[in-house]
Amino acid sequence: MRRDSIFYKLFQQSPSLLFELLTNPPENAAEYIFDSVAVKEPKFEIDGVFLPPQNQSPGAVYFCEVQFQRDEKLYERVFAESSLYFYRNRHRFSDWQAVIIYPSRNIEQSDIYPHRTQLNGEQVHRIYLDELGDIRSLPVWVGLMVLTTLEEERTTEEARYLLSRSQQETPQPENRAIIDLLTTIMVYKFEGKSQREVEEMLGITLQETRVYKEIKQEGLQEGLQREKSLVFRLLNRRVGELPQEVRSRVESLSLEQLENLGEALLDFTSMADLDAWLSGLDGNS
Repeated sequence: MRRDSIFYKLFQQSPSLLFELLTNPPENAAEYIFDSVAVKEPKFEIDGVFLPPQNQSPGAVYFCEVQFQRDEKLYERVFAESSLYFYRNRHRFSDWQAVIIYPSRNIEQSDIYPHRTQLNGEQVHRIYLDELGDIRSLPVWVGLMVLTTLEEERTTEEARYLLSRSQQETPQPENRAIIDLLTTIMVYKFEGKSQREVEEMLGITLQETRVYKEIKQEGLQEGLQREKSLVFRLLNRRVGELPQEVRSRVESLSLEQLENLGEALLDFTSMADLDAWLSGLDGNS
C-alpha cells in the first residue's frame, strides 16, 4: 500500500490535520495551505509543505515527511531540503518546522547522533502513530492515519467504527470526504479482495464513493500514471536526475513492473543500481 499518497490526500482534504499532531500548533493553523514544492540547483522535490497565509505577516513553514520504510539517510535529506527551501524563500517565512510521521519508532534511521541538536530541539517533531493512543479515542481524521498502520485483522473493525463515528459527528461534505479516504485505505490495504468483499467489510456500497470510481472504474491508465509520478520522484531522490534514455525506459514499464521498481529502489544508492535493475528485466524477458 502506498501510504504516503494516502497521507497527502488526507492533508489536501484537511491541512489543519497536521497541526492536531503537534503540542503547540500555530494560532492560524486552519488557514495553512498544503502544497508540494521544487528547489533547483540541486534539485529537490518536497511533497509535503504547509504554507502560511500569504496575506498575513511572515509565518512558519512546516515540512512534513511520511516515512513507512527505513531510510538511513532520511534526516540528511529532510534537513537539506528544508534548509535550502527556507534559504531560497527567507523573505516569506519567519521560521521553519519539520514533522516526521512514522508508524513506529523501529522505522527511524539508526544513526541519529549527527542530528541530535535538531532532534532534541523545538524545531523537529517526530510522530509515532502507534503511540498516539487508542484509535477510538482519537479524532476521526487522526484515526484514519492510524488505520493505515493496523494489522489486517483489526483494520475492518476499526474502519467500520470510524465510518460510524464520521456519519454521526461530521456534516456533509466533510463526511463524504472521510468516507472516500477511508475506502481508499481499505481498497489498497485489501487489494486482493473483490468489490463485494470490501463492501461487506465496510457495510457500504463502494460504487457510491468517489474512490471506487477512481480506482476501479477509471482503469489501469490512471493508476499507471500515478505510479509513474511517484516512482520518478523517488528515483530523483535516490539516484539523481535521470538521463533521457533511462527515463524513457522507465516510462515504458508496466504497472506491475513500476510497483516492483517502487519497492526495489528503496535499496538503490546510485544510477548503477537502477541500470542493473533494468538490465535484469531484459534478462527475464
